[in-house]
Amino acid sequence: MLDVFITGSESRLGKRLITAGLAATMQSLGYSTGVYMPVQTGAVENNGYIEAPDLVYIKNIDKNIKTYCSYLFREDDVPLIAAAKEHTKIDRETISEDYKSVHDDFECFLTLGTNGMATPVGNNFLEIDVVKVLDLPVLFTISPYTAINDILVMINHAVVQKVKISGVVLYDCPYRTENENIKNLPKLIEKYTDTSVVGAFPKIENIYTLNPGDLISYVLSGVNLERLFDVKIAKLNY
Repeated sequence: MLDVFITGSESRLGKRLITAGLAATMQSLGYSTGVYMPVQTGAVENNGYIEAPDLVYIKNIDKNIKTYCSYLFREDDVPLIAAAKEHTKIDRETISEDYKSVHDDFECFLTLGTNGMATPVGNNFLEIDVVKVLDLPVLFTISPYTAINDILVMINHAVVQKVKISGVVLYDCPYRTENENIKNLPKLIEKYTDTSVVGAFPKIENIYTLNPGDLISYVLSGVNLERLFDVKIAKLNY
């Protein structure tokens, strides 16, 4: 089973893009693929229905990808606060049960986080506790413009908490740069976190006009899928 929990500390657009790219790529390689969100905040109304923007984007990239969400809230706050505004409490056992109820239907199952590992999700538990409950390895999606201190603290916090890490994917990477911090970021991450940078995405001006085929090409050319999932992918043809 190819499983991973995708999180990060920056704008959710990076997580949304990379999750969609990985899901569409694995689906295109012949793996039945599902995406699960424990919590989606900032839900939008469309034709009388409340939708999860992240999952809608993924479905627009590939309608064959199955998507699931346990908690959906209108307010674009951290989950704990968004839930309180709607007089709801997020229950980690509900998340665990929902995850288990659909997980085994797929060969590849991606779980998409909300605002980062230290984000309050429910009373007395954070997103990192959700990761532990689901017993998943973590893929960090990181912008190269994030302060290196924040990157190292975020990753090493997961290490201290004994969370398995699948690696780091950098997104919004400039084609050319003279910024020495950005140029050396992969080396710094690998040296000071004992974590691998398994891929990089170029800077994409508008993810909503991105052609699905181009997104899959970015994944195949820029992400080491076998290293990410720690398995030999027989269906992968480079």
